[in-house]
Amino acid sequence: MSTVRCTMAQALVRYLCNQFVEIDGQRVPLFAGVFGIFGHGNVTCLSEALEAVQDQLPTWRGQNEQSMALAAVGFAKAKRRRQAMIAATSIGPGAINMVTAAGTAMANRLPVLLLAGDTFANRLPDPVLQQVEHFNDPTVTVNDSFKPVVRYWDRITHPEQIITSLPQALATMLDPADCGPVFIGLAQDTQEKAFDYPEAFFEPKVWSIPRPRPDRRAVEEAVAVLRTAKKPLIISGGGVRYAIAENEVAAFAQKRGIPVVETIAGKGALTHDHPVHAGPIGIVGSTSANALAAEADVILAIGTRLQDFTTGSWTAFSKDAKFISINTARWDAIKHRAVAVVGDALETVTELDAALGDFAMPASYMAKAKGLFDEWNALLDQHQAPTDAAIPSYAQVIGVLNKVARPNDTLIGAAGGTPGEITKGWRVKNPNTFDCEFGFSCMGYEIAAGWGCAMAQDGPGATGGTPIVMLGDGTYMMMNSDIYSAVLTGHKMIVVVCDNGGYAVINRLQQFKGVPGFNNLLKDCRIQNPENPLHVDFVKHAESMGAYARKCESLEELEEAMEWAQSNDRTTLLTIVSDAYAWVPGDADWDVGVPEVSAHESVRKAREAHDVIRSKQRVGV
Repeated sequence: MSTVRCTMAQALVRYLCNQFVEIDGQRVPLFAGVFGIFGHGNVTCLSEALEAVQDQLPTWRGQNEQSMALAAVGFAKAKRRRQAMIAATSIGPGAINMVTAAGTAMANRLPVLLLAGDTFANRLPDPVLQQVEHFNDPTVTVNDSFKPVVRYWDRITHPEQIITSLPQALATMLDPADCGPVFIGLAQDTQEKAFDYPEAFFEPKVWSIPRPRPDRRAVEEAVAVLRTAKKPLIISGGGVRYAIAENEVAAFAQKRGIPVVETIAGKGALTHDHPVHAGPIGIVGSTSANALAAEADVILAIGTRLQDFTTGSWTAFSKDAKFISINTARWDAIKHRAVAVVGDALETVTELDAALGDFAMPASYMAKAKGLFDEWNALLDQHQAPTDAAIPSYAQVIGVLNKVARPNDTLIGAAGGTPGEITKGWRVKNPNTFDCEFGFSCMGYEIAAGWGCAMAQDGPGATGGTPIVMLGDGTYMMMNSDIYSAVLTGHKMIVVVCDNGGYAVINRLQQFKGVPGFNNLLKDCRIQNPENPLHVDFVKHAESMGAYARKCESLEELEEAMEWAQSNDRTTLLTIVSDAYAWVPGDADWDVGVPEVSAHESVRKAREAHDVIRSKQRVGV
């Protein structure tokens, strides 16, 4: 057997360079690149291996370990899980900074390869710099903190272990059912060790993403239930987008006369004006989708994990409604006593369609759904139209951005007031141009994801547009350094900061549940001058990182500035003061903890109202 002698770090990198995937008929590297921050746990061995292949596997320098891993998450979303990035860091705080990003990838079922240095396998230098010590277990390091937030975890303490570990790690990343982040810890002394690796280990491999077909009996059961429907509804989730099944789902819905509503992760599978589209569903959804959900007797949930923001904490549906759940993950498919059809969305919908015969709803049912959607669009028009108000709302800002956005531009949001407003108000022009990270609602995702999304605009499967990142001032302050990254690397995005003076949407929830405004808006915080809080000059801040920037005093100025930003050759930031109290209405409930006893009468009243919400919940698992 022919062998190749190299260090473990060199072997790992060589293996990763020889992994490929087919996208739209083209063979491309499975890993498009590496985000890296080097420290004493990876700079001498892993960086030596990466430096040698930098033209084949480019390494991009991050500013923060969390944000560079979030950029990898944004890249994976933009590539619809068909291509991935690597995030590499040292031991200690560098590694543990990536845990938040791992949780974001885990909640959203997205592939990211996380590589972190580790302590010495031989323990001779212990305790090393940045090592935490557990007195009862010397094997524990900070890298164990990744275990709850990754699909696959390993620590390499012998160089030959990667021969079995790496194929398992990559198979996990590409499995539609188990897809998620992978973590591999690299002991410092193991990285340096040489080993005679089998030459076959480095042979190029082209991975294919499987499309598991459903069990025939499950399809038959689903058909039987669907045939009983008088008011069926399709919920299209993120799995539809990742299965590249949007055309099949839309054709199925149109043929059968069933309206389609979208989850937050699923938004963007259909264009806003598609004939079967009836709006986003749930807590940050549309009146049209929620009205249809309330009356639906059979719900066909495709590629969704039925998160509380989709189901209104399970108050959005009749307690007698029946669910059919199509999902590659058995865990998701069996939720709430659903008829579980475990399989790929495209393959399963195709088989379901073939088995349904001439089943279709009367045209009047779709007409009713479109009527409700027309009413919703009229409501959006009303809220997005300019007014004489001194301070514009999120909805008005979104209306301007949506007007100027090019069809292939991708809107990105994640936390604060943005997700609700863009999920409701953004009218998708082309498929796969919307990314609202709300599985983890990770503050700080937005700008980092914009950098990753911009990187994903080349090659097969790319939309070719410009990322438009929308976020609030609170989120901007949490993580903004990848404006500098994008300028450095030449990956353009447009960042729009809505400055509403703090954490406005959580202030809304706080007060809605009876608690006086406290520690959310700047004026309600323990600060030196609450009557006139210091506001950050976002324009100067962005310009200091090399971006173009402009402050907008009105919606007219914002529209002009967006046109200017579109014409620029580099990352551009726009900021506008926004209303902290004006929101587009939604009518789905949400279950959050409300105190059973309180000195505030407003809280006691909110608790009474909340008990009514809980009385509407479906009982399920």
